[in-house]
Amino acid sequence: MSDDAPGAELAPRADIVAEARRVLDAANARDVPLRLIGGLAIALVAGDNRLLPRDYKDIDFVARRGMGPEVVALLDSLGYEGNQQFNALNGHRRLLYYDNAHGRQLDVFLGSFQMSHQLPIQERLLVARDTLPLADLLLTKLQVFALNEKDQRDVLTLLFHRPLSDDDADGAINCDYVASLCSRDWGLWRTCTLNLERIRSAVARYDLAPEQQDVIVSRIDELRRRIDDAPKSTRWKLRARVGERVRWYDEPEEVT
Repeated sequence: MSDDAPGAELAPRADIVAEARRVLDAANARDVPLRLIGGLAIALVAGDNRLLPRDYKDIDFVARRGMGPEVVALLDSLGYEGNQQFNALNGHRRLLYYDNAHGRQLDVFLGSFQMSHQLPIQERLLVARDTLPLADLLLTKLQVFALNEKDQRDVLTLLFHRPLSDDDADGAINCDYVASLCSRDWGLWRTCTLNLERIRSAVARYDLAPEQQDVIVSRIDELRRRIDDAPKSTRWKLRARVGERVRWYDEPEEVT
């Protein structure tokens, strides 16, 4: 059945960007506060002419804590198959679904985002429409200790297409928020600053015009300056004394 055929709205679409948009539209129609994260979210906010486009394998969302039943009903109606065992055990914090026709996985994090570090998304969920705020999208990438090529491309794309700001102004990355989170959590600070250093060093590897490189490097440097200048909490300072002698990041679970 093609995407334009009768009843096609009940089955996932082959185009993953169009499919993410379909799920978001259905969630908005049902007043289910679902927000897209990950590379697809960055693709959505960067637009069609993305700096470093890539292929996308899976779809990731976040929703408010306690919204599991509404999310389950939504995804069941859209043609997804749930991982019954995983969802029964973890449905209070994370839901796992499959689009078997296209070999894709769909994750929904409820109330928080936990990978190498835990990010507080509950109070930030309604700041922007369709995706998490840009600062949070950036943090979901920078908090990955084992940063891979696709994560790196996503960070560079987001930093090129969106300016830095002091707040969550439409279309801008809130530096103050990023710096604030990092100033309270030494582990998050260490991973984020380490990744900014990695990414800055890697910019020259990509076939970018000099003016494109200049935009990215200037924004990396400004973000790093804002993170370093933010006053650090007592908790941050105490953990900094231990430093890297004790592992400061989690190893995220792999679920398939």
